Amino acid sequence: MPTILCYGDSNTHGTAPLRELGRMDRFRKGARWPDVMAARLGDDFEVIAEGLPGRTTVHDDPVEGGRRSGIEVLPAVLMSHVPVDLMLLMLGTNDLKPRFSVTGADIARSLERLVLEARALVPGLDILLVSPAPVVEAGCLKDIFEGAEKKQERLPELILDVTLRQGCGYLDAGAHVTVSPIDGVHWTEDGHRTFGEAAARAVLAHFETARV
Repeated sequence: MPTILCYGDSNTHGTAPLRELGRMDRFRKGARWPDVMAARLGDDFEVIAEGLPGRTTVHDDPVEGGRRSGIEVLPAVLMSHVPVDLMLLMLGTNDLKPRFSVTGADIARSLERLVLEARALVPGLDILLVSPAPVVEAGCLKDIFEGAEKKQERLPELILDVTLRQGCGYLDAGAHVTVSPIDGVHWTEDGHRTFGEAAARAVLAHFETARV
């Protein structure tokens, strides 16, 4: 039975769109995209969701705290679930916050560092790198993501370049889901369903290709 690890941030966690800061709701189990994907894949696959709200690629968050750096906790998360056959890696949205002062190219390189670290821990690990759905500066997160729309313009292209260099699979979340206008970052329940189905198709295609 192949094991699939979904490593991400609040959209992998299933955080619902925020109407006000400090009040966070989560979609019910079964409605979050990793659960939707698991249901579509069936009992022949094990899907593990590891999503943390606010998680970045490689940065400690000086405002939120809470071990948000994806690379810092990756060894513990990944090694606690081995053997892992495929990791879906979807991070980068929180790096767009101006507090981190990075470019789209920096975010792509940070994702590449995560790929390299994961494969150092689990040699030969298959990775499906997911380009996050573009954010919109809106609602209660508008100021927190100030400047993000401009910064992310070439991000899908830059992440695709990483996949070509590192031999990863690629999935563009923005081709399947758009963020909620309520806060400009999180997805609706319909969005989770649509993306979960798209992710399931991508996973099945990956394993079909691997068998050839």
